[in-house]
Amino acid sequence: MAVRVPLGPDLLYRLYDRQLESRVRAGTLPQHVGVILDGNRRFARERGYDSPADGHRAGAEKIPELLDWCASLGIGWVTLWLLSTENLGRDEEELAALVEIIGASVRGLADRRDRWPGLRITGVGAIGDLPGALQEELGAAEDATADGDTLHVQIAVGYGGRQEIIHALRNHLEERAAAGDSITDVIEDLQPEHIAANLYTAGTPDPDLIIRTSGELRLSGFLMWQSAHSEFYFCDPYWPEFRHIDFLRALRDFQRRRRRFGR
Repeated sequence: MAVRVPLGPDLLYRLYDRQLESRVRAGTLPQHVGVILDGNRRFARERGYDSPADGHRAGAEKIPELLDWCASLGIGWVTLWLLSTENLGRDEEELAALVEIIGASVRGLADRRDRWPGLRITGVGAIGDLPGALQEELGAAEDATADGDTLHVQIAVGYGGRQEIIHALRNHLEERAAAGDSITDVIEDLQPEHIAANLYTAGTPDPDLIIRTSGELRLSGFLMWQSAHSEFYFCDPYWPEFRHIDFLRALRDFQRRRRRFGR
């Protein structure tokens, strides 16, 4: 008589994960995914960790997994929001630890670029306002991966959506002033593409899908200009708990939507 072996939760999870991935692969995938990596501090607090830095480290360890998932599916653009302009006002000790963790994470990604052939890393944000050590880490990673053309990872640090738009408009005004144009000329000629050309992300495709973890239902200024036609997906897990199946569910949700692009 055949013996029936009960399916444990781990096996059921793996079977469901494979089935869902197969379905997702058969559909239209986003070209560019933006991720708000939220919930590291709450993750650390709820687990009784000694400091928020422990949560940030756990979150940093999740990033390579996400890049594996994106590379496997052929998603060529990923923007990760690691540090906002508001975060720069946090407690000095916590901020110092966070900056160090981000720098180590960026360095680690660049050092393991053979894991993601074609990896290219760029920093987006008010990079000049960051601590010198982090600026150096970002610059070194950008130089080391400058020839990558398959998986473009944008590291949003010292980033704020309002500040980005102000930065873009200021640059455009300075360019026009240098060309001898009057403010009247600028006002009459101003077009969306003038702002887009001066964003931190100029030259990159707008995100098709933006994911935010931790249960928060807002963008907090992330890619404000670029997300005009993006699809949004909010999920409950804190970023360090974000699983492959959560990512697949976000993609499945994206595929179920009818994108109109304002039409």
